[in-house]
Amino acid sequence: MEALLTSTLVVALAEIGDKTQLLAIVLAARFKRPLPIVLGILCATLANHFLAALVGEQAASFLDGLWFRYVIAGSFIAMALWTLIPDKLDEDEQKPARFGAFLTTLVAFFLVEMGDKTQIATIALGARFHSVLPVMAGTTLGMMIANVPAVFFGHELIRRVPLHVVRWVAAGLFLIIGVWLLVQTLGWV
Repeated sequence: MEALLTSTLVVALAEIGDKTQLLAIVLAARFKRPLPIVLGILCATLANHFLAALVGEQAASFLDGLWFRYVIAGSFIAMALWTLIPDKLDEDEQKPARFGAFLTTLVAFFLVEMGDKTQIATIALGARFHSVLPVMAGTTLGMMIANVPAVFFGHELIRRVPLHVVRWVAAGLFLIIGVWLLVQTLGWV
């Protein structure tokens, strides 16, 4: 349960203001068909985050050791810093393909999420909890919590939510997890 809840909270906060959330808003404005966009986000995230959690879990199994725990702790601390950098969507990413709302969203979300901070966080969470399905379920739930309102309320939501505050909260959460793992690895608790 800890893996599911932690993964949900971390990704829901980290996703706010992220480039994939901006992509959700752009796609919603372009297609004006929220259900296929939400389903595309769900399917792309399930696939992407399953692979990411699997990579993290497998890496932790192969690389289990004290030094690897330091790497995982450091990755959460680095994620805290990365979260403070606002994302922008490139102009090319704002032009959806001609394949309809679902397929465009599915492909765009899967590709844009590659190397994104929420995918890296999913890898780190998979390594931390050694559990693919709860991490994937939690990170996917976190993505949906952040992106479904963006699809339905888009520009109004971005106008009202103070993104800098959300970024600081998300960065604080990553930092707390990283420092906690570091303290545990050092044997201080």
